[in-house]
Amino acid sequence: MARQAEAERERRAKIIHAEGEFQASQKLADAAAVISKESGALQLRFLQTLTEIATEKNSTIIFPIPLDLLKPFLDTENKN
Repeated sequence: MARQAEAERERRAKIIHAEGEFQASQKLADAAAVISKESGALQLRFLQTLTEIATEKNSTIIFPIPLDLLKPFLDTENKN
């Protein structure tokens, strides 16, 4: 009987965990939809992330650069 009760508790815990994961994924999808609609939202999120990184004592920060910005330089290099 104790094993059955333990198995039931584990089952409930797994269900609760799965529901939490599902809700989190829905929130992430909602956030992605908002960011894709608003042109400045992604830039603001990027700056917020940089602010969070800056509060920690890190020595390296990686800046993602869109390839569209580098394309003219890459094209110039390929012509030479």
